[in-house]
Amino acid sequence: MEHTFVICAYGDSPFLEACIQSCLNQSSVRNQRSKVILYTSTPSDKIEKLCQHYGIEQFVKTGGGIGIDWNNALSVVATKYATIAHQDDLYLPEYGEAILSEFDKKSDINLVFTDYCENDAQNQFRPRHLNLKIKTFGLRLMSLLESKWYQRRIYAFGNFICCPAVSYNLERLSDFQFDTDLKMVVDWDAWERIMNRDGKVKFISKRLMVHRIHQDSETTVNTENQNRELEERMMYLRYWPKPIVELLMKYYVKNQKANE
Repeated sequence: MEHTFVICAYGDSPFLEACIQSCLNQSSVRNQRSKVILYTSTPSDKIEKLCQHYGIEQFVKTGGGIGIDWNNALSVVATKYATIAHQDDLYLPEYGEAILSEFDKKSDINLVFTDYCENDAQNQFRPRHLNLKIKTFGLRLMSLLESKWYQRRIYAFGNFICCPAVSYNLERLSDFQFDTDLKMVVDWDAWERIMNRDGKVKFISKRLMVHRIHQDSETTVNTENQNRELEERMMYLRYWPKPIVELLMKYYVKNQKANE
């Protein structure tokens, strides 16, 4: 095996089974290039029964936040490549083969990520609102050149990368850790630090995963309690002086409504 979908489960999500099914339905799983496991810091009868029913291995560790859980999830992966699959999200059958094909092209790739679409609690696809279109445009613009300086300049305008769409080269990132103090920009901080390392990041322009937005999602919860606004301002200050940060934040706060 080369690659692992490690499903990060928390609580008893009504969408977990669909996520498991979408991972097991990968062509890379059928071709025995990928496998599926599950990590949780909140073990329950429901999670255990689903793992038993679908024949996937369950790992349990002590959590305490997104960063800790994501670090724990990667720590139980034994393959070279990994995808942290979020329990509410879905992966199209070609996702695994697509990211592996990209990793196979060059040995110095740290991250591969795809474009994505969104659905809701009723499995209805959400229209591609302006915010999603801007993110896709930003990713395509960022991918025009492999220059680190260029990519970080584009990335300074916002976090265009959808975290469940990302796959990791764990051989190259063996010492990497997510920041356990952050709640909302754990991924943005991670990608920014990884971009500063030796190696490349690669974008696949196909929409190969479905990110679910619903009332209890982590994105919605942190938007409502203003964690998102506070942490995004902190990230922008890494790139820009305060007057420009305030202008960028006015746009970002407005677009948080896309998660409602």
